[in-house]
Amino acid sequence: MSAARPYPPKPAEVYFFGTCLVDLVYPDAGLAAVELIEREGVRVIFPQGQTCCGQPAFNSGYRREAREVARAQLALFPKPIPIVVPSGSCGAMLAVHYPHLFDPADGGAHGGATAEPFAPRASARAAEHAQARALAERVFEWSDFLVNVLRVRLEDRGPPCAVTYHPSCHLQRELGVTDAPLALLRQLRHVELRPLPEAEQCCGFGGTFSVKHGAISEAMVADKCACVRETGAAVLVSMDAGCLMNIAGALEKARATPLAGTAQAGTAQPGTAQAGSARPGTAQAGAGAAASDPTRPPVRAVPLPRFLKERVHGA
Repeated sequence: MSAARPYPPKPAEVYFFGTCLVDLVYPDAGLAAVELIEREGVRVIFPQGQTCCGQPAFNSGYRREAREVARAQLALFPKPIPIVVPSGSCGAMLAVHYPHLFDPADGGAHGGATAEPFAPRASARAAEHAQARALAERVFEWSDFLVNVLRVRLEDRGPPCAVTYHPSCHLQRELGVTDAPLALLRQLRHVELRPLPEAEQCCGFGGTFSVKHGAISEAMVADKCACVRETGAAVLVSMDAGCLMNIAGALEKARATPLAGTAQAGTAQPGTAQAGSARPGTAQAGAGAAASDPTRPPVRAVPLPRFLKERVHGA
């Protein structure tokens, strides 16, 4: 999917796909995302039966199980209206991977080792594929929707602050959304937007990647933490809850562990910023030192929708 996609006129109503991490970890961000759509006069429909998009199973190679989850989602959005997703990761699953997941021409879709015991007939498979493709065309990541469909204008009522932004891999690489979050932040006249060094570098989360490859994930998030600290920003925002949870957890872990730079990375838990295996002078080594500096305040990690709501309301 490309950022050059055609955009519809402002709709009267939209669906909202909440995502698991927003629901369970950052529910206030989901409410903020809905509120900022509704303030533009658009009705938001939240299908109560929605669950996981199926990405964890899909990324782990369980295509049959992913399809079972995806089928349940396909039936929840019958109206031909936009589906807004506050996540580049889940948005990419719906918009990019659902059509492939249900493609009858895909050798792994309904045959082979992941074949379903009672797979739909050819006509039903074709219908599912068409339904998945039609749904994918209606999926919009939240910031992209606000900027390019609703064309929102934000009035900043918050105090002056310095902010840096982390772009997620799925948002920029699979959905092609690169500028929309920054465009929203640039509207805030009291916010100093500080570029994040190595911004396009992965934070190391990757869902199950951080569990299966803990040591690598730890080194990657340590690099990211060092870059965040380098900006001197008081606030870190992102459009992906998984990235934000990972980076925020690593920053907090480093602050609580002044000797993180001496720990063994191989024994650390996924999502921490312990970088003992780093060579002196590398970003991994610098992350622990910067985060544990008692003279520097902690970085506040906030989902972008929640941060924007706070600024608009003057909180």
